[in-house]
Amino acid sequence: MFRITLPEIGTFDAWRDAARRALAASIPPETVIWQRGAGEVDLFGTESAALPDVAAQAGFTVPKTYLSTVKLALWHRDPERFSRAYAVLWDLQSTPRLFEDCGDPRVAKLNALAKEVGRDKHKMTAFVRFRDIGDRTAPRRRFAAWFEPSHHIVEPTAPFFAKRFGDMDWTIFTPDLTAVFEGGKVRFEPGVEKPPLPEDATEELWGTYFRNIFNPARVKLKAMQAEMPKKYWKNMPETAHLPEMIAGARARAAEMQAAAPTLPPLRAEKVTARVSDMLGAARASGGEERMTDALASCRRCPLWQDATQAVPGEGPLDARLMFVGEQPGDREDLEGRPFVGPAGQLLDRALEATGIVRSEVYLTNAVKHFKFVPRGKRRLHQSPNRDEIDHCRWWLDLERERVRPALIVALGATALRGLTGNGDGLLKRRGKVEMSGGQPIFVTVHPSYLLRLRDAEQRQREERAFHADLKAAAEIAARMATQSATV
Repeated sequence: MFRITLPEIGTFDAWRDAARRALAASIPPETVIWQRGAGEVDLFGTESAALPDVAAQAGFTVPKTYLSTVKLALWHRDPERFSRAYAVLWDLQSTPRLFEDCGDPRVAKLNALAKEVGRDKHKMTAFVRFRDIGDRTAPRRRFAAWFEPSHHIVEPTAPFFAKRFGDMDWTIFTPDLTAVFEGGKVRFEPGVEKPPLPEDATEELWGTYFRNIFNPARVKLKAMQAEMPKKYWKNMPETAHLPEMIAGARARAAEMQAAAPTLPPLRAEKVTARVSDMLGAARASGGEERMTDALASCRRCPLWQDATQAVPGEGPLDARLMFVGEQPGDREDLEGRPFVGPAGQLLDRALEATGIVRSEVYLTNAVKHFKFVPRGKRRLHQSPNRDEIDHCRWWLDLERERVRPALIVALGATALRGLTGNGDGLLKRRGKVEMSGGQPIFVTVHPSYLLRLRDAEQRQREERAFHADLKAAAEIAARMATQSATV
C-alpha cells in the first residue's frame, strides 16, 4: 500500500502531481491511500509506503471535462474524493472516452461532487458579509468576515474576492482555512473559531434597504430557503429582519392592495373605446367583412410573419353551438377556412355520426395564425405558447360576443386556455361544463388527438368517447337554448 499525504493549501496541484507520478509507476488505485493534511488518518492503521520517486508520465492526456470536474470535486469533504478521481484517471488510460458516459457510476459520482462544490462556492460569493475593522484614516480600508462553508472551498473561491474587492484589504475567517488579502496578494492561514468582529454601522443601512425591497405579496418560504438555507442566516445582518417581515407579510400585502390606485391608467380609455368600436362594427351590417379585414392586419403576436393568412371563424352568427379548436393547420392556412384538414375531416365525420349539421354550428380556433417549423417542403405543426394564446384571446372573445351561442365546445387544451384562462388537466375536466365569461364551456379533446393514436383498438375506443362527448354537448346546447327561449 502507498500513502500520499496532500497539503491543505494547494491541494489540487499536489494531487495532480502525485497522480501523474502514480500513473508513471503503474500503481493501481486500490493500492493507494490518499489523505489531506495530517488530520486525515487511516482508520484501519494499514501499513503503507511513500510514493516512489518516479518522473511523471509524459504524453498522457485527459478530457477537458474530466479536468474541470476534478478541479471542483477535490474540494469536497468526501473522504474518498481523491481515490475516486484517481480511479477514473487510471481507467481513462484504457478507456479514453469513459468520461463521456454520464451513466457510469464513477463518472456520475465525480459530477455530483463537483456540482455540490460549485453550489457551495456560489453560496460563499453570495452570502459573505464583510465588516469594517480598519482605521478610517489609513490609506486602504480593511474588512473582515466570518463564513461557514460546507466544503473546502476557501482556496478556490478566494480569487473571486481578490478581483471583486481588490481596492481594500480583507480577511475571510472559516473553521478550516483563513484567506487574507493584503497589498494585492492572497495568502492562507489556518482556520479559527468565530472571532468577535465589531459592529458595522453600514449594516443598519443595509437592513433598511433590505426591508424596503422586500415584497410581502411574493413570500415563498420554501423557495427562499432553497436559495438561502437557514445555516447562513446567523451570519447575515439582513436576515435578522426576516422573522418580523414574514410574520407581517399578509397584513402588509393587504395594506399595499388597499393603497393601490383605483383609477385606470390613461391608456385604458383608448383600449376600451377601440374594443367598443370593434364590437359595434361586428354587430352592425357588414360587420363580418370588417372583422375579417381587421383580423388580416393583426400584429398582436409574431405568428403573422410566417403564416399565409389569418383564418377567421366560420358559421352562422345565431349558431346554438360554437366549436373552438387550437389553431389553423397547413390546409387551413392555405385555404383560409377552419377545420378543412385531416383533423377537420375527422370532426366532420364525428358531427355527421352524432346528428350535428356543420353548416349550423360556428367553427373557429383559439389562435388565428398557423404556427409551424419548416422541414424541407413540409410545414410541421407547433403548438402555440401561452403568450400567443393570450394575445389571440382578444379575437376569440370578440367572436364569442358576436355569436353568443348556447354552448361552446372547447376542443383541446389550447382552446380551453383561450376560453377559460387555464388549459391544465384537460382529461380530468373532459365531459364537464364550466362557466367562463358568463358562458358555458363543454370540455373535450381535439380531433388531432385521435389522429395521433397508432393502436387501432384504442383509436376506435377514443372515437366512440369523442362521439359521446359531441352528442352530450348537442343535448346540453338544445336544453340551454330551450331554457333561454322560455325565459
